[in-house]
Amino acid sequence: MHYGLLEDTPPGQWLPDVLEGFSRQSIPLGEEPDGPVSATLIRHDNVDGLPVLYIHGWSDYFYNTELAEAAAQHGHQLYALDLRKYGRSLRPKQQPGYIDDLSNYDQEIDAALDLIEQEHPGVLPALIAHSTGGLIAALWAHRHPGRLRTLVLNAPWLTLQGNTWLRGFANTVADPLWRSRPERKLLLPKVDFFYRTISSNEHGEWVLHPLWRPRFAFDIHGGWLSAILEGHSQVRQGLDIDVPVLVLISAQTHFASKYSSKMQTADSVLDVEATAKRAVHLGNTVMIRKIPNAIHDVYASAHPVRDQAFAATFDWLTYFIGQRSWHRPLPHSDDRVPRTFPQRPTESSG
Repeated sequence: MHYGLLEDTPPGQWLPDVLEGFSRQSIPLGEEPDGPVSATLIRHDNVDGLPVLYIHGWSDYFYNTELAEAAAQHGHQLYALDLRKYGRSLRPKQQPGYIDDLSNYDQEIDAALDLIEQEHPGVLPALIAHSTGGLIAALWAHRHPGRLRTLVLNAPWLTLQGNTWLRGFANTVADPLWRSRPERKLLLPKVDFFYRTISSNEHGEWVLHPLWRPRFAFDIHGGWLSAILEGHSQVRQGLDIDVPVLVLISAQTHFASKYSSKMQTADSVLDVEATAKRAVHLGNTVMIRKIPNAIHDVYASAHPVRDQAFAATFDWLTYFIGQRSWHRPLPHSDDRVPRTFPQRPTESSG
């Protein structure tokens, strides 16, 4: 694996990616105070299928080739987007992951979908996104009706963790301070629990780029956290995503002050019940699927567990991409959260 930072590809050109069987193309995004910025679209090559776009989480990048292979087996071609200042898009002297307005990501998401449209004319893609990427994707989908077939969120970060008092303090006292000093680095505890659950150097199965997915997450600055809190506020007020949404979460949470083997079978980053409660604010058709023994990134869980997550994802995509109208709600008893979905209808059933 290439362990340095990359340079942009020539305009409009696909080059071989660091992952075998994939290509990448840079998306120029203009200038920011720390220099020119770009995003990177990654494509699973030599695959004929319906398009799916994947967006990573915080302090992360696309590395999950098994997700792409599972997509191909179910008739989909996976594309992935490394956002500006992440992964393949990170450049020297940039503050990794920093942004002060989540809507700025609309620029690269729109551009990525335009490139996908060029290769799949007239076909609406599905969008899959993880954690912070899930928050970004949900807000983008709310602002851009009519551009997706369906949305799948893998452990989306939809609400600040902690008790009501802590959330209130963050929003009413700390957030104004952070907004006034957006460049201020927050002194937070350095923990590597999630890294240890996924890295092949520890207890996981994944070979990770040390600069793109470091042991300790990127530094957090006030401006970035204010942008996240603003996103959480929008979700709390209620979104109106116009396509069916599948939310995948672990069946259990395990928080602790030191690493434990229990973190290999639980979400050690987010409170799954808080995520489930907030997910019903995403739109009118939301299904929450708990995956037993999953970690925070359900697609990076132990092999049998991630196979369940892949199956749940691509059963969902098969059903909705096969629908003539993806606006028709699923039959269910609860007004907002269907727990099951029917078999894909045959041609005779309409």
